[in-house]
Amino acid sequence: MEILEELVTVRDWMRYAVSRFNAAQLVYGHGTQTAIDEAAYLLLNSLNLPIDDINPWLDARLLPAERRQIHDIIEQRIVSRKPAAYLTHEAWIGKNRFYVDERVIVPRSYIGELLTSGSLASLLPDSERVRRVLDLCTGSGCLAILSALTFESAQVDASDLSGDALDVAKRNVSDYGLQERIALARGDLFAPWKGNQYDLIIANPPYVADAARAAFPPEYAAEPALAHAGGTDGLDLVRRILAGARDFMAPEGVLVVEVGRGRSILEEEFPRLAFVWLDTAESEGEVFALGRSAWHA
Repeated sequence: MEILEELVTVRDWMRYAVSRFNAAQLVYGHGTQTAIDEAAYLLLNSLNLPIDDINPWLDARLLPAERRQIHDIIEQRIVSRKPAAYLTHEAWIGKNRFYVDERVIVPRSYIGELLTSGSLASLLPDSERVRRVLDLCTGSGCLAILSALTFESAQVDASDLSGDALDVAKRNVSDYGLQERIALARGDLFAPWKGNQYDLIIANPPYVADAARAAFPPEYAAEPALAHAGGTDGLDLVRRILAGARDFMAPEGVLVVEVGRGRSILEEEFPRLAFVWLDTAESEGEVFALGRSAWHA
């Protein structure tokens, strides 16, 4: 193939990939935001190089087998329109890597950012005394794992409706060696954990409205529909979490939920709940926190 002979360096393939991605009008948002970032990630992953910076490698010449591998994954990304994470079977939250495939949504939670930055721990009356954490709609298990890493003395319970997702979560929990501290259960929200109380409950539930799901580009449509389906306005699961959370919260427990663009709807519908909105470097007003006492207001 002529292209494999003409494109020799990482820089050559970087330029080629960006041009091809732009021409194909790919959509991003699963760990990268631009064609440049996506191309850099796929090249570095294919070459088993650190994914944080492609610049040191731009002038490196590639072996024929490496060129073929890069060419093939570029074409896979274009033809399949699957998120890059499904092609590489990995996703990152900060410096933490997680295995992913089509059984789970690609991890990209703002709650993960709050956990890794330490911002979430600062919300708690005494983060060092957190003993029990509950992760609802755990998917790949990434937030359960980050919770266990953040709160080193905590037992973490995590549930999901999808047995397939829990199989992925089990693999990730095993990869991190956290089998003794993270319990996984299949069930609807709080159902598997009756009688328990938690210092922290986190949830990144499905929160995409039906109309928005119907307009999904192929990259987002490739993810499990269950992981996105939030009902007419996207907040069906969020309402159910708000209805049930208090009974599962310790006296000084905190609930943290990611809701996408649902802030105005929730504030209008629940005027007596004093939502605390947690901004991150990448988001504003998409995650709320509530203490158990909020339900007494």
